[in-house]
Amino acid sequence: MKRSWNPILWGGFAIVLAGIATYPAFFIRFPATRDFPWVNLLLLAVAACMLALGVLRAFKRREAYRGKVSGAILASLSVLLIGFFLVSIFYIARNLPASKNAPRAGEIAPDFTLPDSTGHGVTLASLLNLPFGTNDWPVTAAAPGMTPPARC
Repeated sequence: MKRSWNPILWGGFAIVLAGIATYPAFFIRFPATRDFPWVNLLLLAVAACMLALGVLRAFKRREAYRGKVSGAILASLSVLLIGFFLVSIFYIARNLPASKNAPRAGEIAPDFTLPDSTGHGVTLASLLNLPFGTNDWPVTAAAPGMTPPARC
């Protein structure tokens, strides 16, 4: 009988790699998945289940599936990668020191200058002295049945 590869085991390893790689590449951009990486934890849980099934499958049916040695190696490597991800997300990242010069909530931000779209410098103080909103846009034709906007 010809032995075949264990696709559940290899799929679990691929999902572990995808679950770890997608957090810094994609999911860190969104606050819902940056603050608590629930999507990545779900992927890693699915991958761990697939790895456990794949290893059990490789050891129970040795004559049908090859990969008894590679399955144990992939499972061990996956457990190490999952452990590295969990330690880096929940322990190391939470113990980073706070920025010394960052303003706290409720403090006044220090004045700074940044270039605008034309390359001229704009300071925070000059923006704070401007009114919040202006009505200096041109009057446009109103849709039928609508009155044009009032000018202040």
